[in-house]
Amino acid sequence: MNKSFDKKALRQRLVEQRLHLEDRLARADALQDILRIWLVGRPDTVIGAYWPIKGEFDPLPALHRWKEDGELIDEPQRRRIGLPVVNKVHKTLTFHAWYPGCPMEEDAYGIPKPKDTEILVPTLLFVPCVGYGPGGYRLGYGGGFYDRTLAALEPRPVTVGVGFTNGFIDDFEPEPHDQPLDAILNDNGVVWPVGGA
Repeated sequence: MNKSFDKKALRQRLVEQRLHLEDRLARADALQDILRIWLVGRPDTVIGAYWPIKGEFDPLPALHRWKEDGELIDEPQRRRIGLPVVNKVHKTLTFHAWYPGCPMEEDAYGIPKPKDTEILVPTLLFVPCVGYGPGGYRLGYGGGFYDRTLAALEPRPVTVGVGFTNGFIDDFEPEPHDQPLDAILNDNGVVWPVGGA
């Protein structure tokens, strides 16, 4: 069987499973806490995230809390959150400032994006995972936007995949263009690197 066909069927199956997780809200609550704890002590002031679609985990509440927490520390920091905007020509992503209530519009794929906000350069990037496997590799939707973006970004941000435990694929085989993530978090904790560093 053709590998790309396998990936397409696997994507569909994992998205369907995710949409029908009976305990998705409890899992999402657990992952919010894990994300917030994981961020404690990180030096980043600009984080790239994503607008959740197809039952994805929503990182924005935890990130908004992280942004607000930055104003309360001993030496207050101006922390920023960016959401991706697709460059249709290069099929890459740039990150534009997002905050609750900022003007939004739909992109070519029907996903909300910030409207006319400034471009940010994240030092830490949260990446949605349809699935993920050993070695920090993720299964996305097949567009290659994150792989192309990560290959082009200098300096490369720290990349963190987020997803639910049902997305783990123990026999996942990455392709040569796949960019491994620096860490993967799920509702049980840190999946990669092994040992939770």
